[in-house]
Amino acid sequence: MPAPARETPDDTGVLAVEQRHLDRARAELTRMREHALSLTADGGDPVADAALAAALHRRAASLVDAPSTALFFGRTDHDSGEVLHIGRRHVTDAAGDPVVVDWRADVSRGFYRASRAERGDVRLRRRFGVEHGRLTAHEDEHLTDPAPGEDERASRILAREVERPRSGPMRDIVATIQPEQDALVRADASTTVCVQGAPGTGKTAVGLHRAAWLLYAHRERLTRQGVLVVGPNRAFLQHIGAVLPALGEVRVEQATVTDLVTRPGGGRGEVRVRAAEPTGVAALKGDARLAEVARRAVWAAVGDPALVLDGGAFVLPRGSRRWRVPGYRVRELLDELASRGIRYEAARALLPQRLAHAVLQLFEAAGDSPDDAVQDAVARSADVKRAVKRLMPAQDPAKVLHRLLSDGEFLAACSDGVLDDAERALLLWERPPRSAGSARWTTADAVVLDEVADQLTRTPSRAHVVLDEAQDLSPMQLRAVGRRCSTGAATVLGDIAQGTTPWSARSWSEVLAHLGKPGGHLEVLDRGFRVPSAVIDYAARLLPVIAPELTVPRSVRPDPGRLDVLAVDGDALAEAVAVVAGLLREEGSIGLVVADAAADAAASALAAAGVPTTRLDAVRDAAGEQDGELPERVSLVPATLVKGLEFDRVVVLEPADVVAGEPDERTGLRRLYVALTRAVTALTVVHARPLPERLR
Repeated sequence: MPAPARETPDDTGVLAVEQRHLDRARAELTRMREHALSLTADGGDPVADAALAAALHRRAASLVDAPSTALFFGRTDHDSGEVLHIGRRHVTDAAGDPVVVDWRADVSRGFYRASRAERGDVRLRRRFGVEHGRLTAHEDEHLTDPAPGEDERASRILAREVERPRSGPMRDIVATIQPEQDALVRADASTTVCVQGAPGTGKTAVGLHRAAWLLYAHRERLTRQGVLVVGPNRAFLQHIGAVLPALGEVRVEQATVTDLVTRPGGGRGEVRVRAAEPTGVAALKGDARLAEVARRAVWAAVGDPALVLDGGAFVLPRGSRRWRVPGYRVRELLDELASRGIRYEAARALLPQRLAHAVLQLFEAAGDSPDDAVQDAVARSADVKRAVKRLMPAQDPAKVLHRLLSDGEFLAACSDGVLDDAERALLLWERPPRSAGSARWTTADAVVLDEVADQLTRTPSRAHVVLDEAQDLSPMQLRAVGRRCSTGAATVLGDIAQGTTPWSARSWSEVLAHLGKPGGHLEVLDRGFRVPSAVIDYAARLLPVIAPELTVPRSVRPDPGRLDVLAVDGDALAEAVAVVAGLLREEGSIGLVVADAAADAAASALAAAGVPTTRLDAVRDAAGEQDGELPERVSLVPATLVKGLEFDRVVVLEPADVVAGEPDERTGLRRLYVALTRAVTALTVVHARPLPERLR
């Protein structure tokens, strides 16, 4: 937390003045919204009218006031005498003069970064305490001439905001962004930023606020090309879903990787995931080598002129003559297209012109002088179209993958020198479906299918992609995300220590390479603002085993939080339920984290004790993602779904069972590390079985 500040009671009428400014800002925001609603969508034609009406609707939606929050949370006074109130959105008066300055504006940097050593022209920074939309306190930090009694204590208002009890989805952090976070949020739009962030360092918030800043600073391009936020599951996306709308950004797509590869697009239709498969098979399908296998499978459709063309050559009848392009020349044209690195369909679209040009060269050699119109006519001729259909037939991604997984000879040819016999045996279906339409695709199949589709037709790119929990994605999943920001940049977020999949990344350079962003800039956040020191220090005992290369994170919160480790002789579940029931007397959200296998028993025990609970795994779709709403108070969370979530108070039941629920001990300890670091205020560990050695 930044230095400095002394909370000041309202003994000078400062808060009364500031509250009047807040009331004025609310009135001006209401005026701005009413003005937007009063405008008529007259674009000149029905299509333009609809587009303009949609734009006005979005504008009005972005101007909705949230009465539970203040429109501004800080203020800076400058050497010039200018005073700026910093808030979540820009508010102007009827003359267009600013009443509140958007936190993303360049002039707002001083609120986040100014210090006594490097203050710029900021002479005073003021923070406001807010309760139920009204100002309740203020802190002044004098950067030029510290006030008498002003000390170096951390900001109480900042600490109170961070520690404020949570209910419902994740909140924005615009009032508490730290200097190192602000530098990442405002990084150049063309730069891919990779953030290695320990638990509680605010990496997810940094990514979301970076998206909001980019949309503010580069509105036209990013709105046109789109911004995409990719999270690990739908529970996580629902948890973060309110952040960007609260900042006035309502047009950001949010999806899981499974969503991306199963929705229609990229030359393929909707993919229905209807089956699961062994971890070893899924891991192999997630291996980057499958990209080369997919590429070969697509280009294997290119026909041999000697076999598919009549007489082994392309012949064009024209008048009384027959113009003949020999097979070797046709092969040269096909090889040249394949070597250009373009997609199959793009090459297929170019082939008619290539064949026509070869014919025109014959015309010229015979003394004719054909022009471009003649070449176009030849390219459109039935003979050329027929030859192209034989040489480069149209392909369907699902049919390509169906053949690859069901035809042993085809798979062997496409994977020669890439996979070994044992790996090919893993990939092949034991009982191949009769057609691609009847195939029971798995989640890993959908990712390979996305790769095949991209080899056929380029996947459209967004202007920016925010990818959270990136350490858990397979190389092929990373490639799927990378395709969607091939012409833009990315913000990559995660923690190597929290990798809990069999294909978890070993380094960020590996992740960036698979994303197609090898030049991405890596930043490390190790100052924790969310997890209290008692909790993070306890969980960090696992780091020497799960991620020895990482530094131990440190909490900078004044309140150390609370840690209770309860060893019981009897029923640990009954004790955990009793702890949860007791915590209901306190304010804030509660999460009971259990091994997946214990979820049903825990749900029954909570119900029997009369504890209202929402299970985050209660409803799943075919892709294994969670549907339904996040809870307001008590959540029962299987350990595999807890990543990315946070609760005021967390109860972890039987750490040994959480570890045992994973394929190996290291992955299990990583899963446990995630579970232990979800608490914002207090952590209780309840166990009857022995704890992992590092936690004893």
